[in-house]
Amino acid sequence: MNVQVFIEDYFFRSNLAEDFSHADIQVEVKIDKSAVSIHNATSEDKFMANFTIEAEIFDTGSCYVGNGHVDLLSTNVAHLQMTQSVDYILGFIGYHLSGKVQMPKLWSAEQPNLYTLVITLKDASGLIIDCESCQVGFRQISKAPKQLLVNGQPVMIRGVNRHEHHPRLGKTNLESCMVRDLVLMKQHNINAVRNSHYPQHQRWYELCDLFGMYMIDEANIETHGFHLSRNIKHPTLEPNWASSMLDRVVGMVERDKNHACIIAWSLGNEASYGPNHAALSGWIRGKDSSRFLHYEGGGSRTSSTDIVCPMYMRVWDIVKIAEDPAEIRPLILCEYSHAMGNSNGNIHEYWEAIDSTFGLQGGFIWDWVDQGLLKPGADGSKHWAYGGDFGDTPNDLNFCLNGITWPDRSPHPALHEVKFVYQPIKVSHKEGIIKITNTHFFLTTETLKFDWVIHGDGRELGSGNLNVPTIEPQKSYDIRWESGPWYSLWTSSEDMEIFLTITVKLSCSTRWAESGHVISSAQVQLPAKQEFVPRSIQVTNAAFSTEVLDDTIKLSRQNLWEIKFKKQTGAIESWKVDGIPVMQNGILPCFWRAPIDNDKGGEGQSYISKWKAANINNLTFITETCSALNVTDNQVKIAVVYLCIPEGASQSEKSNVFFKVDMIYSIYGSGDVILECSVNPSSDLPPLPRVGVEFHLEKSMDLIKWYGRGPFECYPDRKAAAHVGVYEQNVDEMHEPYIVPGECSGRSDVRWVTFQNEDGHGIYASMYGSSPHTQISASYYSTAELERATHVEELVKGDNIEVHLDYKHMGIGGDDSWSPSVHDKYLVPAVPYSFSIRLSPITAKNSGYDIFRSQVQKN
Repeated sequence: MNVQVFIEDYFFRSNLAEDFSHADIQVEVKIDKSAVSIHNATSEDKFMANFTIEAEIFDTGSCYVGNGHVDLLSTNVAHLQMTQSVDYILGFIGYHLSGKVQMPKLWSAEQPNLYTLVITLKDASGLIIDCESCQVGFRQISKAPKQLLVNGQPVMIRGVNRHEHHPRLGKTNLESCMVRDLVLMKQHNINAVRNSHYPQHQRWYELCDLFGMYMIDEANIETHGFHLSRNIKHPTLEPNWASSMLDRVVGMVERDKNHACIIAWSLGNEASYGPNHAALSGWIRGKDSSRFLHYEGGGSRTSSTDIVCPMYMRVWDIVKIAEDPAEIRPLILCEYSHAMGNSNGNIHEYWEAIDSTFGLQGGFIWDWVDQGLLKPGADGSKHWAYGGDFGDTPNDLNFCLNGITWPDRSPHPALHEVKFVYQPIKVSHKEGIIKITNTHFFLTTETLKFDWVIHGDGRELGSGNLNVPTIEPQKSYDIRWESGPWYSLWTSSEDMEIFLTITVKLSCSTRWAESGHVISSAQVQLPAKQEFVPRSIQVTNAAFSTEVLDDTIKLSRQNLWEIKFKKQTGAIESWKVDGIPVMQNGILPCFWRAPIDNDKGGEGQSYISKWKAANINNLTFITETCSALNVTDNQVKIAVVYLCIPEGASQSEKSNVFFKVDMIYSIYGSGDVILECSVNPSSDLPPLPRVGVEFHLEKSMDLIKWYGRGPFECYPDRKAAAHVGVYEQNVDEMHEPYIVPGECSGRSDVRWVTFQNEDGHGIYASMYGSSPHTQISASYYSTAELERATHVEELVKGDNIEVHLDYKHMGIGGDDSWSPSVHDKYLVPAVPYSFSIRLSPITAKNSGYDIFRSQVQKN
């Protein structure tokens, strides 16, 4: 019999025993034999007399044979037998093969064990006519009250949404780019991906199987904005759209059904809800009951979804749903923490809730990569382009720039925060117990190495390996902090703050990281040995001269330091250290920041709308008074009162005064300057961007060292990952080149900071007395320049370094980018504030640490 036949399709399924001791396998095979007319059982029997279908499962492992060589070992673990050929009731002519694998190695994102399925079609003589093969995994997706289970465990979804995007090729992706994505995701503790919002390149699925990535596969159905067409019935309500919608769902499931990584099928994105969706969910449940159904449309809680999957729901609302006894489905945010520009504030609050609330099982950040494209400029240099940069109209401007990586996959600072909240090994300190918890569900800590390091006031006191016994999945190990190897260092330390950092690293290489890669790092503050209190600057016999020259008050001590105040403005006109100019144009109050994307969301209710309506972006500082007080040989006090009014407004009208700021400078012979600030805002102002001071340094003062959180950019609501330590960067390194410029380069909880030139001359700054730690930033780009530019390459460096020392800085938000999203605790209400700052000259002969320690004493 000479006919053309081939394997048309196949569907691999497995059922795991309750104790996972074996897997029953079923493979459904379809044969294309269109050249043969099959009308009845007799013809079918004749056909099968001339052909056989076989299937085998191979375990492909590896074996080290010496000299750096690794041989692949392929073991046949199952031979599948045909059990059924024709279902005459349904009219299905297909073939079913079944078999069993004993003690299968299970697939999960933590342990992506794969087997090879081989299906062969042979003729009567045993000659292979056709052969198909793919990688398959044994894993079970099941339900429990408020839980999605993988292999019986309620795995946590630490996910991202991913569009297919290449910085040069757009939606045409490359395998190397896919691999880069997966390596970065795994290195940053991401274990799940939602294919937003369409089935993606077939190689992506194979790689997710291989690397271990839980996946929601999503049909390319979206009707976003259709509600604007009010005179037309929605497609999901129209029967004549049902076949088109079903075609997309069927195509997705049939193409991707054999991939172990897929744990849920999604009916699409933002396409409302109606009868057509009910039909789609019914077809999938009939075709493949081994996976969950996911669909957010219609409110995320319809009967067509097995997961409550809201978008951008606030923390308190997801907790409310999880605690609802009538809701038995798990809640997994299909989109949250909108990563548009300088964003992802509050994400730690989501994970504090998720980690502590039964029924919350994670979510998918929006999204993975800024979808910018490389575009050559007029000078031939390339830059990141977004909506409108190609003359495209209409466009959505930079609403394609929502990633936690830049288009070339360079990490945004927020990716550090994501890695931290997603890290699988948690460390906490409570009531004298340091608890190390393994939140993995399948992996022990056997292949992990634990290190510790202890710092006192930013200086390393000691470090070493931490002997931790193997911790089983979902188990903890407790250490009394006094029993740790760091205890003797703590007892001998005279430091005010002592931090213990425990770092967890891979002890062997994996597919996605080399040995030594850090998967988790946590810092805990050990108890203070004694109470330290602020020490006032002591008036010494170090005399200095004071001169009043026209509009200038000049203070100096030999060649050690010189400060000039401009009486008309009350600001420091210049500051020299050892004759070297270090400061110019300082110090003034500051309440404005260059708006970020999250400041702009919400139209009339946005922060920027309220700020501009209140003219906070357009203030002029009028010097009401400037006078020298208590002039002695050892100390001078200069008092300045500023009235902050809108530009162009009359200062004579009290209603135009938005802020009254009292600034008192105390200058000592040592060169120390204590600045006491009292801020009294108008009571009807909205929450403020910041409350602090701004000054400008000479461009040469570009070496910055600080004791605070870092080393990467962090803000009050995005700083959980930033450990407290002493860090050093130059001004260029501090800057974060967001494609659309705005407020950036901040560092939180700074105890002290120095700005120095290469010879060590410069300025020291810290909060003083009982004032809390400060938020700092330093940039060659002024606030006005960051606000002016619409693309990063448009930024023009100024002639100096603009420095901000903030007593309060508003959070950056990120629950979404189209409504005000900064949580209340991170707002800066317009109420009176008082704070003190210490500024000191610094040279190579002293250090920020020495100056800082000089202002505290033991109680």
